[in-house]
Parts: sequence; structure tokens; C-alpha cells
Amino acid sequence: MRLIIREDYDEVSEFVANYIKERIRQFEPTSERPFVLGLPTGSSPIGVYKRLVSLCKSGKLSFQNVVTFNMDEYVGLPRDHPESYHSFMWEHLFMHVDIKPENVHILDGNAPDLDEECKKFETEIARVGGIELFLSGIGPDGHIAFNEPGSSLTSRTRVKTLAYETIIANSRFFDGDVAKVPKLALTVGVATVMDAREVLVIITGAHKAIALAKCIEEGVNHMWTVSAIQMHPKGLIVCDEDATLELHVKTVKYFKSIEHVHQSLIGSENLSLQGGVKQLKNIISSTNNRPTTPME
Repeated sequence: MRLIIREDYDEVSEFVANYIKERIRQFEPTSERPFVLGLPTGSSPIGVYKRLVSLCKSGKLSFQNVVTFNMDEYVGLPRDHPESYHSFMWEHLFMHVDIKPENVHILDGNAPDLDEECKKFETEIARVGGIELFLSGIGPDGHIAFNEPGSSLTSRTRVKTLAYETIIANSRFFDGDVAKVPKLALTVGVATVMDAREVLVIITGAHKAIALAKCIEEGVNHMWTVSAIQMHPKGLIVCDEDATLELHVKTVKYFKSIEHVHQSLIGSENLSLQGGVKQLKNIISSTNNRPTTPME
């Protein structure tokens, strides 16, 4: 697992958007071999989506051969409701980029058979070859999608009853009226996310610092579902300085030192986008030729 620390939310959003752009570019997707991207809603990805739109409009990125799967959707909320996740995604991303509508997959919270809708979603993910990169945010309690504390780490896409605290928190989007907040949602499971070939989690703000500390410094725990990323072979967390407030100083220094070694000693030209070493011989040669500082 990698942890990248940036100064603030804007720098995190810039890093993540450019990372996604480069992953898509290097993948070289085609209509027969699309890049499959998992996407979240909420406040965390808004800055990323804004930058992806800008990259697309400037010609540096195309969604022509990108297939997307969204994490979740409320049950019983009309698709055109301003607080539906369908509306959120089209407002913040899809209507501004060149993605094909048929390549957009969002769970239908008004399906006549909700269980069948969840099964179809998993089947469709498998049909396109699985998700290449799953982008995620988290809640202050460390949940991903609607996999709240106590959710099984082997869970798949399913109908989920929302916790009362979540309903209260979401009431701010429904005129402060708890009665208007949906009580059920469709959500991908923890295992659905972790099945992706790469998982990238955005964690920003002091209010999520405890969740980051639980994820980084403690063990895998179903009460902090984001901690499942510890078991992923290509897990990446990008956070801001505020989110590191609950981490031990040595933890922060360790991850910053890893990035320093990558950039200064190994060199970005010798690394793959995902942090793997590409040119070991060049690294040995350049390291041996680099002047050393005498020890005092």
C-alpha cells in the first residue's frame, strides 16, 4: 500500500486527476478493450472531476473508450432528483466529457427487483473484464460506498439499510428533514471494490484523520471498512496534511521518505506510474556515479 501526502485538498485533487489521466493514457483503451473505472460520489471527488473535465476539454484526456461503474445509489429516489447520485454524476462529470452514455453504469434504485439489480451489476462488471481502477472517498467513520462500520469485508453489491447517523448526516441535503432522506441504498460491497486491479482512496480533512490512522496504523477491521485496502496488492491512498493529524510522526516521515527516495534517488524515469521499478541497471549506475557526502 502506498500513501501519498499533499498539502491540501486542491493538491490532492490535482494529483489524483493527473494519475487517472496517465493510467488511462498508458492503458491505451479501445472499444474492444476499454478502461474500466469505478467512481464515487460525495464531496471527496468533486475537485478530481472538475480537473478531469478540464483535461478532457483541453484534449489531454478522452473518455471515448472508458466504461464506468458507480459505487452506490439511493433506493426510491427519482433519477432526476437533485440529490440522486445519477444526477450528481451527470452534473459533475458525465455531461461535460466525451463518454458514451451506454458506457455509464449506475445502480437503479427504482428497479422492480432490487436484489436482481445488484446481481446484474456484478455480472456486468465481470462481463467487461473487471474494474481496472476503483476511485473512492471515505466517510469520517472509515466507510467506503455505503459499507458502514460492521459491513462484511467479503460483501458484494447489495441493498443496504442506512445507519441512523448516516440518515441524520444526509438530512442536510434534504432541507434538514430526516423524513425525506432515503433509508435504503444500493451499494457495491467491500469485496467488489477490492476486486479491482487497483484501488485509489482520497482522504482529506482533519475530520477524517482518525479514519486514516485506523487504516494505516492498525489492522484490517470490519468496523473501519477502508482498512481492507491493506490487503490489496495495488492500494493507493492520497491524503492532505490535515488528514495526517492522528498519525504518528514517524509514520508520516516514513511515507514522505519513500516518496523522496522515489523522486530523488531512484528517479521518476525509472519508476512505473504505480511505483514499480522499470530500469534497475540505470538506477545502480546513476546511484554509483552520484557524489557522496563525507560522514562527519
